[in-house]
Formats: sequence, structure tokens, C-alpha cells
Amino acid sequence: MKDLFDKFREFKGPLGQYQDVAHGYFSFPKLEGELGPRMTFRGKECIIWSINSYLGITNHPDVRKADADATAEYGLAYPMGARIMSGETDAHEQLERELADFTQKEAALLLNFGYQGIMSIVDACLTRHDVVVYDRDDHACIMDGIRMHQGPKFSFKHNDIDHFLVRMEQAKKEAEKRDSGILVITEGVFGMRGEQGILKEIVQYKEQYGFRLLVDDAHGFGTMGATGAGAGEEQGVQDEIDVYFSTFAKAMSGFGAFVSADKDIIEFMRYNLRSQVFAKTLCMPMVKGALVRLRLLREQPELREKLWKNVHHLQNGLREAGFNIGNTGACVTPVFLEGSTYEAGALIYDLRENYGIFCSVVLPPVIPKGQLILRLIPTAEHTEEDIQTTLDAFKAVRSKLEDGTYDKMGELFRAGEINVV
Repeated sequence: MKDLFDKFREFKGPLGQYQDVAHGYFSFPKLEGELGPRMTFRGKECIIWSINSYLGITNHPDVRKADADATAEYGLAYPMGARIMSGETDAHEQLERELADFTQKEAALLLNFGYQGIMSIVDACLTRHDVVVYDRDDHACIMDGIRMHQGPKFSFKHNDIDHFLVRMEQAKKEAEKRDSGILVITEGVFGMRGEQGILKEIVQYKEQYGFRLLVDDAHGFGTMGATGAGAGEEQGVQDEIDVYFSTFAKAMSGFGAFVSADKDIIEFMRYNLRSQVFAKTLCMPMVKGALVRLRLLREQPELREKLWKNVHHLQNGLREAGFNIGNTGACVTPVFLEGSTYEAGALIYDLRENYGIFCSVVLPPVIPKGQLILRLIPTAEHTEEDIQTTLDAFKAVRSKLEDGTYDKMGELFRAGEINVV
């Protein structure tokens, strides 16, 4: 019999296998200084494209004051306990009412954290008899929720309506056989490639197949639509989304999350979401701060306008320079390149050390072998200078990738002759 922990020493996982040459630099890097478009990495100022503070309200004076005042008044512990037991306040209820109104739903429920929250939402929506149909590119938090489901599961090719309909035929047969329901799960904006989910196409088939729709709109909330209500509003189908979810970790520049839906759905979830019923309530400074953040989303549309001005500037500049940025229809800006994992390391090292550009890189096994994605998140705080400097740097590093410079550097990384850990 093997020791349970032998596997930890034999193989550290698809990402962990690189930790000896990556930890502290390529993975788990430390960004220092005030959150914003320019921060310090290992003693050098860099233009930062890796934080999701889309509207740049992290350091807005009203937000900083609300956070500070609430912390001074309540501390970080209040209220203590789960909401169902001792953690309810007027402020929590007020924030829920305002979130429901903002997302054009009857009611809303606050969640301590987004990842655990949506896992519990998926779990609460499904019994073992129900059927779930989901996009293959859904976020890991959705996938983990689906993994807990013991009933039929059908995935469809990413944003492929034809394959979706094939799966719906299978799902309908299963649901009819079991006398159960169907839940479809997709995203408003897919965070890796920036593509909007095909919500408008999917909802056309709700009556035909009788399914309910859950949408994770973490990257759309606050950034898309006429009022900022998200991808559903952008596509004109917000009222067709049965269960709407988003996190505060993106446009709201905080932590926590929420779900909004019809009142009877939210009332059920309030008493049945295990990650909330059995966990401490969201602390008061975040609730009070979120009320101010939400007010800014409602009352200062110029923040969203500035964000999109920067998004268009960056994305158009990349396209004009000949870069492949895929089918992004949101703020998320991917740059698709070809190369090995070690070439990617050399490229990122060069960007950070010699050009002062800090962005994320996506590698296999998340994407196919031989591909690389540099992922940039524009915010309302980035300047024209930030964008132009970045465009110039990307042109330079692409040239080095193509002429083999990074292939040679990658071999030095592999041999340990360049060590950043």
C-alpha cells in the first residue's frame, strides 16, 4: 500500500511542476504599492495589466473613506456568525435590495466569496434527478459545482449553438425520463479570452426545451450594458436570465459576491446555500464599502466610458500592429502567440525586466501545447502613455519570439542558468 502523500512528491501537478523555477516570479509574484496601473515588482515600477479593478475605483476617495470609516466603527469581525444565526444587519439587506434593482431582478442575496458561492448555487439548483448543460469553457468554480452533481451532465462546445442544441435534445430526453428539470450554465464574459457568452442565442430556445438559465457575469457586471448591469443587458436579454451571479472582485474592486433572481428563488437560496448557511457573514466594512461602490457604478457612467475608451485604444492598437486578439467582446484582452513554456518564461521575463510591462501569461495545459496567451486587463485608470508604451513593447517582444531569441533564453531557464526564484 502506498502512502497517501507519495503523489505529492512524485508529481506536483500540471502547474506545480514548474514551481522550482517559477515561484515568486512567474507564479505568486508580489506587486507592491498602491493598487493601480503602475505598481512595483521586485523594486522596479511596472505598468500593470493583471488586476481586475476595471473602473479604477479602488482608490476613489469615497471608497477609501467608506472602507476606513466602517473599519474604524465596526472592525473586521462584525457581524459575527452566519447570517441565519447572528450575522444579519440592515446594511446587508439594503445592499441586497440595491443589487437586485441594479441587475433588474426581484431580489438578491449576498455571498461571502464568489468561488464557493456559485458552487453552492449550482448545488442548490440541482437535485440528483435534474439535468445540467454547460459551456465547456465555464470557469473552474462552475466546473467544481457541476462535479458535485450526481445527475446527468452535458457539456457543449464553447459558444457553439449547434452543439448546444444537440446537447439540449439529449438533456430533454433525460429530463422527460426522470420527470426533472434542466439547468443551463454559461458566462456573460469568459475571463480567459474575453468572449461574451451566446446568451441571446441560448435564450431563444428556453420555451422549446423548458430550461432555466444561470449566468456567471463576473467580468460583465459593472462594465457592460447601458447601465452597467452586465452582458445580459448588453445583449438585450437580462430579463431572460433566471439566476444572475457576479463577484465584487472585478468592477467593484472588493471581495464578496451576490446572486439575483426572482424572489422565490432567492428565498430558497437564503436557506439552502450551504456555503452561506454554514459560514460567517460578509463583514460590515465590505458591505458598507460595497454600497458606496455600487453608488459610483450607478451615478458615474463616465468611469465606464473611460474604461471603454482605453479598451478600444489598446485592442485597436494591437489589431493594427497585426496581433491576434481573438474574438474578445469585452474588456479582457488576450494576445495569442505561439511558443513553448520556456519561451513564454523568457518573454515574460523580458517584458518585466526590460520594458516595465507586467501582464499574465496563460500556458498549457490550460490551452493547447505550443500556444501562449498574454492576457491584459485594461482599466479606467490606465493612461494613453501606458497603452502606447505597452503596444511598443509588444511589437518588440514579438520580433524576439519570432527570431528565436526567446528560444535561446528559454534553454537557459531550463538549464537553471537564469534563475529568478
